[in-house]
Amino acid sequence: MTAAAIDRRALPPPPGRHGIARRLSDIILRRRGLLLACLLIPPLLWLGIIYLGALFTLLAHSLFSIDEFAGTIIYQPTLKTFGELLRPANLDIVLRTVGLATVVTLLAAVIGFPVAWYAARYARGRAKALFYLAVMMPLWSSYLVKLYAWKLLLAKEGAIGWVAARLGLGGVIDAWLSLPLVGGPSLSVSYTGMVLVFLYLWLPFMILPIQAALERVPASMLEASSDLGARPGQTFRTVVLPLAMPGVVAGAIFTFSLTLGDYIVPQVIGTSALVLGQAVYMQQGVAGNLPLAAAFAVVPIVVMVIFLTVAKRVGAFDAV
Repeated sequence: MTAAAIDRRALPPPPGRHGIARRLSDIILRRRGLLLACLLIPPLLWLGIIYLGALFTLLAHSLFSIDEFAGTIIYQPTLKTFGELLRPANLDIVLRTVGLATVVTLLAAVIGFPVAWYAARYARGRAKALFYLAVMMPLWSSYLVKLYAWKLLLAKEGAIGWVAARLGLGGVIDAWLSLPLVGGPSLSVSYTGMVLVFLYLWLPFMILPIQAALERVPASMLEASSDLGARPGQTFRTVVLPLAMPGVVAGAIFTFSLTLGDYIVPQVIGTSALVLGQAVYMQQGVAGNLPLAAAFAVVPIVVMVIFLTVAKRVGAFDAV
């Protein structure tokens, strides 16, 4: 035994070493469940109080109504405010937003699937690194910077219009913009422009889950399907798509919910018709009708619950 060790044994224990803190520390370390609870309770309390508390407070206001003359909230539970959602103007907002989110989700799946397939089956080494870089790079820049950059690109005198005119495609864009529903004065003031921007913003959230799901598809299974005489289309429908469905659903959850709740893109790009996010903002901030704003806020939650229920019933979560 060295002299230094002898000296340390001779020294008295540090002050407080056998105090309450030390005994409490020993108890926590001996019981792993207690240690886990001590680590999780503070962030869960923060999440519960700050996020869920504020959310439930807002949603609870949907059960109240507003005095149309005094403009004050009547704190008596009622379903009257939900009934206001069935008015034609409010119902249009709900249907328009759900339709827009559905279109964006379907297009994102169609565009994202081939990209994810290439990354999962063919990209290796440096090509795969470049793939991740290309997919993730849009997420590294500011949301507003990307949005206003697209505003400039889609403007009537913007880059897209200029390139189309040089290629002789200006008439095609004008013909498309003259169509009802999808058209408008320019790409930046149309549903087409809004869908393009949403696709650009949310496409990485669709590609990455699908790519992760496709990487779990064994190559031997594809070879077996081919050996058994299945054509490429049959292999895709009966083998690849069912096994990739959890990734598609995961990506759809992101793109659908993000489009459903976004109100900044429709504020900057698109028509003057409102979507759900704008309706919540206007009812709460401009009209002062907090119960109706809360009722609008309930709609995306209900839609997502229905979406997840349908996905579960069709077995989208079982195809792992």
